[in-house]
Amino acid sequence: MKEEVLVVGAGIGGLCAALSLSPTGRAITLLERDPAPPGGDADEIFEDWRRMGASHVRQSHAFLARLRGIIKANHPDLLAELRDMGVRELSLDSMLTEQQQETYRPQAGDEDLTIITSRRTTLELVMRRYVERMENVTIRSGFRVTELIHARQPDGVMVVSGVRGTEDGEEVSLSADVIVDASGKNGPLLPQLMKDGARVKEESETAGILYFTRHYRLNPGQDEPSRTENPPASGDLGFLKFGVFPGDNGCFSITLAVPEVEHELRRAVTDPECFHAITHLLPGLKPWTDERRSTGRGKVYGMGDLHSRWRELLPGGEAVMRGYFALGDTLVRTNPLYGRGCSFAAVSGEALREALDTSPDPEVRQKIYYRRLRSELRPYYDNQLSQDRSAIRRARNALTPGYRKGLRARMLESFFDDGVRIALRSDTDLLRQAMRGFHMLEHPNKWLGKPANFGKVMYYWTRGKRRNAAAYPPKLGPDRADMLERLSIDHRADMISQGSRSAGERQAAG
Repeated sequence: MKEEVLVVGAGIGGLCAALSLSPTGRAITLLERDPAPPGGDADEIFEDWRRMGASHVRQSHAFLARLRGIIKANHPDLLAELRDMGVRELSLDSMLTEQQQETYRPQAGDEDLTIITSRRTTLELVMRRYVERMENVTIRSGFRVTELIHARQPDGVMVVSGVRGTEDGEEVSLSADVIVDASGKNGPLLPQLMKDGARVKEESETAGILYFTRHYRLNPGQDEPSRTENPPASGDLGFLKFGVFPGDNGCFSITLAVPEVEHELRRAVTDPECFHAITHLLPGLKPWTDERRSTGRGKVYGMGDLHSRWRELLPGGEAVMRGYFALGDTLVRTNPLYGRGCSFAAVSGEALREALDTSPDPEVRQKIYYRRLRSELRPYYDNQLSQDRSAIRRARNALTPGYRKGLRARMLESFFDDGVRIALRSDTDLLRQAMRGFHMLEHPNKWLGKPANFGKVMYYWTRGKRRNAAAYPPKLGPDRADMLERLSIDHRADMISQGSRSAGERQAAG
């Protein structure tokens, strides 16, 4: 008899679970609270698809090379369908500086560093239509799961055997051999189990940043700007991060990321006119949003309440659940700065298939699944956490009157700005290795930990700015005070007094 699997959620996480499990022959049912996508082309889907369960669906998205590789290896027809819908693939050579382009020679493995980029609605639509055609997969839209059917055993382990919810106004209960929770970052099901006594350990802290995205379309007859002849279309000014995401069918999006403490700027950027004005103050974005080249479309989409979160369902190496697997944002969240969330979901789907295929024992399955996720995902979680903490300190220090960096802080900043960054913009082989970490093909810090690579970075760092001058990008944008003044924003409004900052830090430490 076929094993039955219920997947809560038919977003990217649920679809990745279905893609991984469908070749095993199991009977898979996806329960999705939102209505099915409307008919029509990619533009109609973007405008009309209601995705209340995925509030970030109109933020910028990209599939890292790890996820693209999983699709290419297991579902090549899906990759072809994504291309047919206008989804873009950006290869390593498109990410090189003009200096690197002159000497670039393709090597084996370069193709593996290709990303997929598009509007999220297009990506999800193509994946969903592909999954819907699978014989052993069913998607039930408009099914709102309200609770898990569960029982706590004498040993404290929580056994999950089904779900309860509503469909077409009727209360429905479903049972299955395996329950996969891909309900997302705000999904209520795992918190319910924790409230009922499941021994799940959770850690969480703010990412300290908010994201604002606006979509643009190229005007008739216009092409995208050159990535080598113009200033970088992504960068970090400390008080503002920015990036361009090429999309499908002549569309692209721009995301501006603002630290939480920048209250005035984050309020102003929600206005489409202010957003557009900021793009014209950034040399790397202005060629994209020049009115002769493109037209802004609609509102600015904000995304806040960003917390890194890790839920440990195998504390001390012992399973606390049976029959239940948390996947995607339900289990682990990070700052979406590097777009790893979708790849986390795909890796989780692969781990789930391994766990279910390896053993019928529910406890063994738990151990295989969560041990693999700890091994595969935790390094990226910790890496992002460290970067977030550093960015939060930097943003607060910028708002502190009279703040001066200490020697250690200046040395570290110089090492990364004048050593690591310049080495990556100069040495293509170093960039290849760093990109393997970025794209989740190996540990994120492995490349810099190699003595030869560290030596190269030190070489560029000690050469000095004058000898490395050709590798420095043009100035990314104005400083904070200049930008806010040109936007008619009071740049003093967010300044933090040293006394209140110190008091706040003492309170946090206490």
